[in-house]
Amino acid sequence: MKIGIIGAGNIGRILAERLARSGHDVSIANSRAPETVEASALNTGAKAVWAADATRNADVVIVSVNFGQLPDVADLVATAPADAVIIDTSNYFPLRDGRIEAVEDGQVESEWVQQQYGRPIVKAWNTITTASFRDKAYSKDLATRIALPIAADDDTQRAIGMRLVEETGFDAFDAGVIADSWRQQPGSPVYTNDLAADELPAALARAQRDRSALRRDLMMKVYLERIEADGKEPDPERQLALTRAIF
Repeated sequence: MKIGIIGAGNIGRILAERLARSGHDVSIANSRAPETVEASALNTGAKAVWAADATRNADVVIVSVNFGQLPDVADLVATAPADAVIIDTSNYFPLRDGRIEAVEDGQVESEWVQQQYGRPIVKAWNTITTASFRDKAYSKDLATRIALPIAADDDTQRAIGMRLVEETGFDAFDAGVIADSWRQQPGSPVYTNDLAADELPAALARAQRDRSALRRDLMMKVYLERIEADGKEPDPERQLALTRAIF
């Protein structure tokens, strides 16, 4: 498939590298010039392009930017073919993204994203940290192999998202429709918890919509407090332990 990635941050770069290795025709763009995309994203054949070219004739467009930046790339997404699958990896954090009143009032994050684009999306790769995405892929141990939830309203589009998640080294779990994707938002039991496929259904079922935002903000406060106290970000395993302690 021809895949365009908008966003060359940590997750976008890993996606470009792995999906190109899987045989896809991958283009990746950031908000600057192609030559500013880090070489690590290109070492298996992905191409760095201008943002306006990332969506041209794409079968799949993956948007991997901060939630607050999504309206800024809506015009780019609009240039993708009408039948292109749009996959969103973002998460809403008010401390970083600013308050988005519709989401604060209870709108599901991914429903808000669909409104920005005026077209359906697939929600995927939003529940894993950069460290786990980088270091824990392709595990042969089913008991510890990380599973990621994928939500979409269209069954065919969800299946494509699940296939691509599998190709990046993780088990794909059908998490249903976008209206239920709040169960995989930050503050839910599946978010950055590195759960295996047999653990995911119960974790999704345990999600409490009225408490997710509180837990999300608590997670951020603890994380920032650790940075201030230690002078550095928590190492990946400590970050995982902090997340699990909340639940």
